[in-house]
Amino acid sequence: MTFSVSTLCLASGAPLLFRIDSHFLRGLGAALFSVGFVMAATPAFADENILAVDNGEVRCRASKADLTRISLKDDRFVSVSRVQTGVEGQDFSIVHEPTRGDIYISVPEAYAKPNISFFGTTQKGLVYKFDCQIGGDSAVQVFVANADIENPSAKPEVLTASGSLKDRAVGLVRAMFEQRPVTGFEIRDAARAPVNVGDMKVQLLTEYRSPTMTGKVLRIENASSSPIALREELIAGDGAIAVTISNPNLASGQATAAYVVVPAGR
Repeated sequence: MTFSVSTLCLASGAPLLFRIDSHFLRGLGAALFSVGFVMAATPAFADENILAVDNGEVRCRASKADLTRISLKDDRFVSVSRVQTGVEGQDFSIVHEPTRGDIYISVPEAYAKPNISFFGTTQKGLVYKFDCQIGGDSAVQVFVANADIENPSAKPEVLTASGSLKDRAVGLVRAMFEQRPVTGFEIRDAARAPVNVGDMKVQLLTEYRSPTMTGKVLRIENASSSPIALREELIAGDGAIAVTISNPNLASGQATAAYVVVPAGR
């Protein structure tokens, strides 16, 4: 079988300089390409725990007939901004509790809209836009944590200029696997449309570009009805520096990640 995907800037048939044999890539499998997280089913009136970003929108629920409490993790509300029309059926009530910095919302029986919306400013200087759907008769609690504080950005990988070509390629593959930035590399996350190549469906997900080398993260799916075994030489491009595959043995319908490092411009 010949692997040639010109749209991914990979050609076939050239031997590798070396193969990265790293156990830290094993077991990645198709998980990298899932939605990113799975939301478990929750009871209809369970508390909500939401990650939000500064200047981002928080979508939540609000009780129709009882109080809704919104609380910030390791932060507190200092002000809330909303439009008040003075028209019955268009306004709702917000009370700021000063001890903990929480807010309590109540919706009047005559309220006609399906949702409430407002802006909240926090003690840490963050601003969130809230859009809460109204429903249910029980009290509701919404706990909001800041995503950047909960999951700070990973430190970038630094590829030593004096290091060997193999060491720099290994560092680049490690960073691509861990989805971390790399000093001196531009990351392009715009995934291209999948390309059918023989029995496989190949998609370029991410590129790490620098003046000297380029890293590519590929999603490879077995589109046939039989198992297939992927070989590095089928994935590597002409003049490729390195390649590694998370799971080289794919059952029908199974997908894996491949990481390819090539000279810049390829």
